[in-house]
Amino acid sequence: MLNIHHKPLKRFGLDGVIYSDSVMIRLKQEYIRLLKTEMQILGYVPRLDIDPDFTIEYNVEKKYFEFELSIYGIFVGKKKTEWIMGIDGTKVVPIQSSRSREFSSEAA
Repeated sequence: MLNIHHKPLKRFGLDGVIYSDSVMIRLKQEYIRLLKTEMQILGYVPRLDIDPDFTIEYNVEKKYFEFELSIYGIFVGKKKTEWIMGIDGTKVVPIQSSRSREFSSEAA
């Protein structure tokens, strides 16, 4: 079994500007997806019990939003990121396989 107790957290972050509030939610979701992909490539999975931290501040002079995004992860190794969706406290949360969904739909 995977020992995840007391593993150090690593912060994955991104900051930048968003010019329109109409795309804020979509871009936030896309940036979270990109950071999670980066984590997986490096052998990390997200801590699901720690929400992504997304802060914004409107720059009145330049008329855009400045944002910062942080996601925390734990190193599990590149191979294990293929079957682990994340860590919730001290529990490993496996990825739901599409293969098991195929079998359950065939049985119905």
